[in-house]
Amino acid sequence: MDREAEAAEAIAAVEKYRGEDAGEVGAALAVVGLSAERAAKEARLRDDLIRVAYRSGASVRRLAEVSGLNRKTVTSIVAKAERARG
Repeated sequence: MDREAEAAEAIAAVEKYRGEDAGEVGAALAVVGLSAERAAKEARLRDDLIRVAYRSGASVRRLAEVSGLNRKTVTSIVAKAERARG
């Protein structure tokens, strides 16, 4: 992707969250929106890696401990993958 296309993509992403709000409020909304996108992406990656670790032999207790999630959440993440594999 060339620089102009990258710049246009970045501007579109900022404007998506800024909306009609200008100045500090608009900038803050853009940062919050972009941060939320990034956090969602990181959560998907974390969940995928939890599934890999579980299939490799890591316990739910240990996964909860290192991820900072509770055991019920880790169990749900692992179970989701097992249901998908059916």
